[in-house]
Amino acid sequence: MEGGLLLELLLVIALAAAGVALFERAGLPAIAGFLVIGALVGPGGLGLVDDPERVRALAELGVVFLLFEIGLELPIERVQRLWRVSFLAGALQVTATVALVAGVAVWAGAPWRAALVVGALVAMSSTALVLGLLAERGELDAPHGQLALGILLFQDLCVVPFLLAVPILAGGEGGSALEVAFSVLRAAAALVALALAARFVVPRLLERAAALRSRDFFSLLALLLVVGSAVLAEQIGLSLAVGAFIGGMVAAASPYAHQLFAEVLPLRGALVGLFFTAVGMLFHPGEAAAAAGGVAAYVAAVALGKTALVAVLVAALMRRGVRTGVLAGVALGQTGEFSFVLAASATAAGLLPESFQQSFVTGSLITLLATPFLFRAAPALATRLAAWLEAGETIEAEGAAAFEGLSGHAVVVGYGVAGRNVTRVLGAVGVESVVVDANPRAILPDAGPGPRFVFGDATRAPLLARTGIARARFAIVVVNDPLATREIVSVARRLAPAARILARTRYVRDLDVLAAAGADVVVAEELEGTVSMVAEVLRLCAVAEGSVARFTRELREEGYEALRAPPGLALDPWLAELLVELAPEWVEVPAGFPGEASLADLAIRARSGATVLAVERDGVAEPNPSPAYRIRVGDRLLALGAPAAVQRLRELLAGAGSPQEKD
Repeated sequence: MEGGLLLELLLVIALAAAGVALFERAGLPAIAGFLVIGALVGPGGLGLVDDPERVRALAELGVVFLLFEIGLELPIERVQRLWRVSFLAGALQVTATVALVAGVAVWAGAPWRAALVVGALVAMSSTALVLGLLAERGELDAPHGQLALGILLFQDLCVVPFLLAVPILAGGEGGSALEVAFSVLRAAAALVALALAARFVVPRLLERAAALRSRDFFSLLALLLVVGSAVLAEQIGLSLAVGAFIGGMVAAASPYAHQLFAEVLPLRGALVGLFFTAVGMLFHPGEAAAAAGGVAAYVAAVALGKTALVAVLVAALMRRGVRTGVLAGVALGQTGEFSFVLAASATAAGLLPESFQQSFVTGSLITLLATPFLFRAAPALATRLAAWLEAGETIEAEGAAAFEGLSGHAVVVGYGVAGRNVTRVLGAVGVESVVVDANPRAILPDAGPGPRFVFGDATRAPLLARTGIARARFAIVVVNDPLATREIVSVARRLAPAARILARTRYVRDLDVLAAAGADVVVAEELEGTVSMVAEVLRLCAVAEGSVARFTRELREEGYEALRAPPGLALDPWLAELLVELAPEWVEVPAGFPGEASLADLAIRARSGATVLAVERDGVAEPNPSPAYRIRVGDRLLALGAPAAVQRLRELLAGAGSPQEKD
């Protein structure tokens, strides 16, 4: 390897590391950082790297590793869980985007083959960027988060057919339909042959490697699988990326897939960063300025056209509401990682002109940089747009009248696992429920006993008012969208000043926000899990059950303040006292207790330190039992004493001391 290339690689890696650190500190995507650094060091910038193709040839290995990892991260159970969303919303989005963009491009004078490729470029979104932003904001389980995840999954699956289509489209210039069909069949046959070869070879290789118990050998085998599957695919007429993807999917079925992922991930991150840096080197400010019209058109197609298209598909065709549609559209309004791969492949095949490269690279850079900022503005925009578009909607008199006679009921927003169980419990205690949910599949026909259902977006005041919330006893909000939860609580408080509002959230950071919005009780899953864990730890430490119950009750009543204290701060003394003070507690006589024995024979007070206040047998309590009272299996003793004393009583009854023994 030439010394010049080594110096260029060293320079690129050093600057890319510094650039990514700066971008992530500013809350911007790392991919954009790689692109900006590449533009800075490339021929169009400072000219520190005068031949980007030398770096890019090595950097293309990053794409191979990325597609192998995508294949590894595609477990069947995840596909099964999201297949409805993925194949409905994803197919609608990809098909409609490709068709509309290609149609506009053909109308503008582009060849139909190039127009199809441009449509595919616009259709893809950045999986890494979107999932990172959704996870950071706690919105992966929100309705728009699930929709975005499903569409991204479908887009990732489309990478392989898109890449397969490039040589077919390129070779089809002037060819007959029969020749194109033959190319498709040949590619499909090669794909099946590769999959079968990997299916029967890869598991045996992994099993033999694991049996050797050699970390170095397994690492080398992982590298061999990535590069080998890519090279084999190229030899039989497919692309490197397609081969890596198939290899990853086959390896995902192996019990050693997790170790493979651990081996591939570090090298993949560095090579993918190098790839996007090399892509950024294609940016030339002068050429980009000359192609300003093309850049503007590309940005409009991706950031505006695709966003609007997704919003319409979600709100109108999937009936998920304007707000959810806008949020999902904004999440997907940027260029994807694989768009660069597809553009490079199409340009090399002669499908895209070199002049398009600057419009694509510059427009993609703009959309990636803008996405984090649009994410922050999206909730307010979605709420205002939904209110404006739905302002003319009125509530049917018949539907509104159905809830006029309701009072003292509960309005439950969200009908997932929590919502269903809440309504079930409310029904058991005689409280009628009205359920609101924006997912049409969650709404059941309103027939017979049980809760009544209203389909719609509960962030809208008119819809929430329809449920008779002003006369409700409770409003219970159990949706997975933290931003929607905040808005619903605020609207509910405004419409029902006297109602008790309960809200569920996942994260501690939302507690004070929801309380300020009007929630009387906020249940934080993050802290509830901690409370349950603390209770189990206390039981392992032999703390009396009564003390554990009082301790956890006080934690909740104090708004989890003790759990939200700064690290290093000791537990509040009054809470610690709850764990050691005397408290009555029921102790059951275990099945292994030998026959019957009187309290005097057992000498409970002398041997355990606990005092028996009552004995319960067959549901009847005997207060202050005499020393001659004989206990047997199934009795429950109400014991008073320190936690250690109650624990000694349990051990005594379990056989730690025989009833015949005397002190």
